[in-house]
Amino acid sequence: MASKEEKKNPSSSTASTSTGSNNNNNNENEKGKEDLLSQLKAKDEEISLLQRQIEEFKRMMSSPTSILKNKIGRRASFKDDPVSSVASSSSSTSSVSEEKFDKKFEVSENFEGTEKPKTIDPNAKSGDHNANARKEHPLKASLNRMKAKFKGPLRQSHTLSTMHLFQKKKAMENDEATITKEAEQTRLEEESLRVHNWKRWGPYLSDRQWGTVREDYSEDGNCWNYFSHDQSRSRAYRWGEDGLLGISDRQCRMCFGIALWNEKDPILKERLFGLTGPEGNHGEDVKEQYFYLESTPTHSYMKALYKYPQAEFPYEQLVKANQGRPKTEPEFELLDTGIFDESKYFDVHVEYAKEKADDICIKVHVSNRGPEESTIHVLPTLWARNTWSWGYQSEGNWSRPTMKVESHRVTVDHESLGMHHFEVDTIQPPRPKDASRKDVKTAKSYLVKDAEWIFTENESNNEIWGGQNETPYVKDSFHKYVIHKDEEAVNPKKVGTKVACYHVLRIPAGETVTINLRMYLKKEAPTLDIFNGVFGDHFEKTFDRRKKESTAFYDSKIPATLTKEERNVSMQAYAGLLWTKQFYHYRVKEWLKGDPNTVKPPQHREQTGRNVDWGHLDTRDIISMPDCWEYPWFAVWDLAFHCVVFAYIDVDFAKNQLLLMLREWYQHPNGALPAYEFNFSDVNPPVHAWACWRVYKQSGPEGQRDRVFLARVFQKLLLNFTWWVNRKDITGKNIFGGGFLGLDNIGLFDRSKPSTTGYLEQADGTAWMGFYCIYMLKIALELSLEDLVYEDVASKFFEHFVSIADALNTIGGSGLWEDNTGFYADQLKVGNEQTKLPIRSLVGLVPFFAIGNIPLSKMVPLEGFNRRTQWFLNNRLDLAKQISFMEEREHNQAAYLLALPTLERAKRVLVRVFDENEFLSDYGIRSLSKYHKDHPFHLNLQDEQLSVEYVPGESTSGMFGGNSNWRGPIWYPMNFLLIEALERYHHFYGDSLTGDFPSKGGERTTLGDCAYQLNTRLVSVFLPDKEGHRPCHDRNALFAKDPHWKDLVLFYEYFHGDSGKGLGASHQTGWTALAAVCLDDIGRKRMNLCKKDESDSDSDDILEDETESPTEEKKA
Repeated sequence: MASKEEKKNPSSSTASTSTGSNNNNNNENEKGKEDLLSQLKAKDEEISLLQRQIEEFKRMMSSPTSILKNKIGRRASFKDDPVSSVASSSSSTSSVSEEKFDKKFEVSENFEGTEKPKTIDPNAKSGDHNANARKEHPLKASLNRMKAKFKGPLRQSHTLSTMHLFQKKKAMENDEATITKEAEQTRLEEESLRVHNWKRWGPYLSDRQWGTVREDYSEDGNCWNYFSHDQSRSRAYRWGEDGLLGISDRQCRMCFGIALWNEKDPILKERLFGLTGPEGNHGEDVKEQYFYLESTPTHSYMKALYKYPQAEFPYEQLVKANQGRPKTEPEFELLDTGIFDESKYFDVHVEYAKEKADDICIKVHVSNRGPEESTIHVLPTLWARNTWSWGYQSEGNWSRPTMKVESHRVTVDHESLGMHHFEVDTIQPPRPKDASRKDVKTAKSYLVKDAEWIFTENESNNEIWGGQNETPYVKDSFHKYVIHKDEEAVNPKKVGTKVACYHVLRIPAGETVTINLRMYLKKEAPTLDIFNGVFGDHFEKTFDRRKKESTAFYDSKIPATLTKEERNVSMQAYAGLLWTKQFYHYRVKEWLKGDPNTVKPPQHREQTGRNVDWGHLDTRDIISMPDCWEYPWFAVWDLAFHCVVFAYIDVDFAKNQLLLMLREWYQHPNGALPAYEFNFSDVNPPVHAWACWRVYKQSGPEGQRDRVFLARVFQKLLLNFTWWVNRKDITGKNIFGGGFLGLDNIGLFDRSKPSTTGYLEQADGTAWMGFYCIYMLKIALELSLEDLVYEDVASKFFEHFVSIADALNTIGGSGLWEDNTGFYADQLKVGNEQTKLPIRSLVGLVPFFAIGNIPLSKMVPLEGFNRRTQWFLNNRLDLAKQISFMEEREHNQAAYLLALPTLERAKRVLVRVFDENEFLSDYGIRSLSKYHKDHPFHLNLQDEQLSVEYVPGESTSGMFGGNSNWRGPIWYPMNFLLIEALERYHHFYGDSLTGDFPSKGGERTTLGDCAYQLNTRLVSVFLPDKEGHRPCHDRNALFAKDPHWKDLVLFYEYFHGDSGKGLGASHQTGWTALAAVCLDDIGRKRMNLCKKDESDSDSDDILEDETESPTEEKKA
């Protein structure tokens, strides 16, 4: 009830209530004002920061010296120094450190990468090279659009051509599915724009550093004997590191890997074992079972598997069995020993997930697949590459870092990498117990004894040579401590340059134990969980999130029309490709001279040593390797194929790899490209221009592609093309040599060895130059559309191609065409005599690869090129016959066809290629016709009887080491080029050109369908049949039936010409990763079949312009 007073004055109560309410409202209003002012102040600060960045970038862009100094630096790929990553306002000096970016433009970690000049202005007048310098760079406007997406300062881009990423950024929806789908692509763009250094850490640790040319300082140049697998646990490496399923930073300053012991092996398993070249009956070969399962392009998520036997590893048996076998028998493999019978082995999975660029979460899952409880010793190991022992003070020779225990974790202090912490969940300080996790079994539950940190130094144990050590703590101390129980082998002070967390785990049959680890930059320390420190729920969620993002990323890349098995193959092909990136370090001049603090190499080495002509070569980069164990060194023509695959998932990395080989510290001053470290002067097929063109087409939709990249590679490719013309056209008549040209033993003799009596006119060498001309012409025409300067050089390549085609087909009467066999072949010239070598091999098929269309629509806008071409065709009738012209049809516009074989000769070649008794197998095209099985080719040369016969499996000769064979097996890169050529022929001729596939008894079909059918044969080598057998695994029961093996795929170097069995290097992803592109093409063709009513329009979309083939489609 209301009081009397309230009844007398009813407004009194209201006023009182109102007053209290007003006070509350006033307080809320004041608080709201303060919050609003804070938000406005924060926005003002953000806007001010962006304005300063804009002015900084604007000033940088307007200063040519600044651009030259910071953007086109000599050692761009070596800059990665977080210690110098603090913003500075000090003025730049005239000398720029190769270790550090100019601090004025840097507020975060530095990157390595190949530098690029300014983006070409599409509105500039033809021939106006300075138009860009006068126009304001689009970055200013782009920054405003980007600020909502990227918080914090933006880094100076490592390539100005990646500025197109600013323009093509799209606003992301806020739903979780879209964020998951876009997450990895966003990281790739952040990496390219230098917002975050996502690729600093990756699988850059080699699988094998021992036995390489770089580590060889011997008298006789025998790298296998100088540094063996047995010595690798005791000797410090000079030029790199290796490890088991490990990672490193991009300059291999700090490395992580795992070491294992099953209580039976004579040595600690720290690296993969394999045979040396002399030990194997077919050359070097890894003898382990390991698999790369997954990786995103930024390595934000990675997973790999190693299968570790519980019985003693058969090191001696593998060596002796292979040494005792002749070359006519297959290799003796680890599976042949029976060591995996009864499933007595451990599956060791290693997973990596990055929470941030320098915060790496690691899981080591150890599963006992055997029927009984078994013990395993697991040592997750972190170590520094030895850069301090050699006596050099030059770039990259950092002083000794420090590693030490602080409380429960290890602190690492590296002068270049900065301060890092390394933690493991089995060694943690006491914390409150988490009641919600009381039933969760951790690795601690399986420990035989407490886990412990052990330390030593990454320095050589000189006792293996009879010398003395300055310290008892040397590289092989963990081996002594674990195997020999030598407690004095490790440093009791818990300091060193190599540290491991030592676990002894007893695991019941069928169970899995997981060890969690985390390595992070001190200034990026993760949020602590009250119960589990850095290993709380957020640790688990990081793995869940990155795994989902990886799946979503590949969902957007792999066609949905692929089957589950096909997708599995594609995923592992991409994974293998990404896992075989490797840190590659080699300074030829320093290597030839030797190190001040070590034993000097022989004196003659500086004058006559290996690669003495390549003293300029100075590498310290991440490069895609053919195979990180068998071929842990780059091979320039392999790399071209790698980049074609990379372009589907990480086009910037593909561009930078191609550019890297053309940089002045790789490419020889005379224009040659380095082949591989055994002999940089060897000559590989010139496929670089082709790869550059394909990668360019993947860099964006038409009209938005990276023309700066194309212009940059074109300049350097001109040097290389000129080198080929000057060095390999001996007679000046457009007939080229080149040597083995990557096809090792395909000829009667080693085609690289100079002859004392004559020379070899090579069908493949000549055809490769025609192939080179076509892609240089394509690039020149593309660049001419915006800069008419390139018109003249386009005309040059057009006419040069025609001259090569004429020489190949007519010189001496019929050129290098052998009419009796209907195939091209090499020709041996000795004095005035010439001997054709009518061997039906890939040598004679290469001319078929050289085909290109020039649409009339591309020529019309180029008045000069068009006029010159018409004059040439009208006045050089002797050469004009090599060119075909097609009027406009329904399937295609009017175009000229450039092809080395005439149409009639091309048809005759294809009859043999599609004949199952010659080249066509169930799994692709053989490298040598099966005709030569019953009809070997023989030649008596200088009283030496030489022969070539069909050998579908491993090589029976020792030519080029005997570890590869081009006399019958199926090779992915050559099949890929053939499929592409067939598609180009179909694009030009359409349904008017058909053939039988197979040649005898097959259906009449278009060349486009022939290409599709060949593609399906090629990928079938990896796909299981109804019984679960994959041809590449040679009907092995484990791979067919066992649930822990049946989904695993190995991507071999080459495949048996009849059975499809995988041969050679077993992890050649590498160029066998082309399987992912082949599957992509199959999946997209299925999409078109599913949309039959729209097939015509879909086809037009795939054939984006008249110079593309269907396999060059840029994905939506």
